[in-house]
Amino acid sequence: MATLVYVLCALTSAACAVLLLRGYARNRVRLLLWVGLCFVGLALNNILLFVDVRIASDVDLSLWRSLPALAGLLVLIYGLVWETR
Repeated sequence: MATLVYVLCALTSAACAVLLLRGYARNRVRLLLWVGLCFVGLALNNILLFVDVRIASDVDLSLWRSLPALAGLLVLIYGLVWETR
């Protein structure tokens, strides 16, 4: 059951990233770009979480799986600050 949840979370965040970036390509609203890039990082985080917990359970990938989420959130914060100026 946990494997299904991990896969669904990864697919959902990847789908959100695709839809947001596609919306940015159509409308050129820069906020869609920043949020889409954030969701790319969150999707990578979810994929690495699945790999860490289910595939490579003997190796600790907690630092490596946190880096894409941190990068995505930093991009989002940068975009939010950039768009308010």
